[in-house]
Amino acid sequence: VQLQASGGGLVQAGGSLRLSCAASGGTFGTYVMAWFRQSPGKEREFVAAISKSGGSTYYADSVKGRFTFSRDNVKNTVYLQMNSLKPEDTAVYYCAATPNYSALYYLQRSDFGSWGQGTLVTVSS
Repeated sequence: VQLQASGGGLVQAGGSLRLSCAASGGTFGTYVMAWFRQSPGKEREFVAAISKSGGSTYYADSVKGRFTFSRDNVKNTVYLQMNSLKPEDTAVYYCAATPNYSALYYLQRSDFGSWGQGTLVTVSS
């Protein structure tokens, strides 16, 4: 599956952004989807994941209560609604996909085989 992320940009602290990731080339509803992010000098870290049906979502503690992950299996797209943004949310955000449901158990980047190109989110203080 090919993934195309979009929606990044510059926003002030406390603001909101919505990221999108459009999938093509696969049966979208058979993929677990996730967002990871990477800041300069840091490892790529898990942000959020969603089950194939969209019925279950998982979040890193750092974004819980502020970010909402959803999917539209008709439009083959996932969305990450990011509210109350903080400067520490500044990073390149990557969407990822895997057909393996077990990826939801450990939420590790090594479990995801397909990656988008990334979209930059910059939060100013």
